[in-house]
Amino acid sequence: MAARFILNETSYHGSGAIKEIATETKARGFKKAFVCSDADLIQFGVTKKVLDVLEEAKIAYTVYSDIKPNPTIENVQNGVAEFKKAEADYIIAIGGGSSIDTAKAIGIIITNPEFADVRSLEGVADTKNKCVPIFAVPTTAGTAAEVTINYVITDSQNNRKMVCVDPHDIPVVAFVDPDMMATMPKGLTAATGMDALTHAIEGYITKGAWTLSDMFHLKAIEIIAASLRGAVDNTPDGREGMALGQYIAGMGFSNVGLGIVHSMAHPLGALYDTPHGIANAIILPTVMEYNAEATGDKYKYIAQAMGVSGTENMTQEEYRKAAIDAVKKLSQDIGIPATLRDIVKKEDIAFLAQSAFDDACRPGNPKDTSVEDITKLYESLL
Repeated sequence: MAARFILNETSYHGSGAIKEIATETKARGFKKAFVCSDADLIQFGVTKKVLDVLEEAKIAYTVYSDIKPNPTIENVQNGVAEFKKAEADYIIAIGGGSSIDTAKAIGIIITNPEFADVRSLEGVADTKNKCVPIFAVPTTAGTAAEVTINYVITDSQNNRKMVCVDPHDIPVVAFVDPDMMATMPKGLTAATGMDALTHAIEGYITKGAWTLSDMFHLKAIEIIAASLRGAVDNTPDGREGMALGQYIAGMGFSNVGLGIVHSMAHPLGALYDTPHGIANAIILPTVMEYNAEATGDKYKYIAQAMGVSGTENMTQEEYRKAAIDAVKKLSQDIGIPATLRDIVKKEDIAFLAQSAFDDACRPGNPKDTSVEDITKLYESLL
């Protein structure tokens, strides 16, 4: 069976990349931008960096900021209504996964109105038309939403996250500018960076992984392991490395899927509003231990990419432990908690485990699992 691989049409990388927004807007004949960006980014002047580019080029725009950190069905519905009022012809999404995911859902519904019920987009939606053209400007180095065909929307009514997969939602242009990430606080940099590492590791060991995706994921692990500590300390090299590393990870996992780290993290975000990167970072080493027996020799190459030396002389048990320990050490160094003790309530574990089992990422896990297995994993993290 043929393996499909989908990437952006165009991406710009490096300091000052956002200046090319005006170039691309004019080249494509767009007239008015619908700018999706959350209220915090607007308040702290991050969004203004892009708005200044638009104003200097005399490009019309309207701003939509009703976007929560874990964007909801209501955020999308309100955005659809505002887009129609704005009479815009493309979207500029500025932010982390929250803003870009919201933009994707809005853009899909505008061009596929039969999916106006946001819940109908969950899973692999059979949309017919490409979404409204999206220019994506990430402000965090983690989700890689600017290069993926995935987005996640929270169903607040049912306390669950909906993973939506649609090749029609991929942004047409990504502007990966490390200067847009320079104001991220340490905690957010750490969390989103571990999200990117989780994408790379899960994408590398998922059932759908193959040679082309492996190439992206191993390089992403290498760059992230070398850059994340520096990014947390706000060094230019660290920021630039993370901007690229998370993007490369996105190029891979978007095409082959993830696993139960994400399945277990999603319900924590839906039920407790836990930051997605924090949830992934806490869960990742434990699930790596659980999955190890189903990964062949891949942990050897994860360990090497994480900077571990001497793996060629290690036994399988030794290099698997070395890979897991390297992930734990990175997480510890950047201040990520080691357990879910302060997040999860014991009485919620049954709901969380069932939600994780039902999650769209679970089938990609390298080791077949069950609700009972996931229950034990949650319990072991308390």
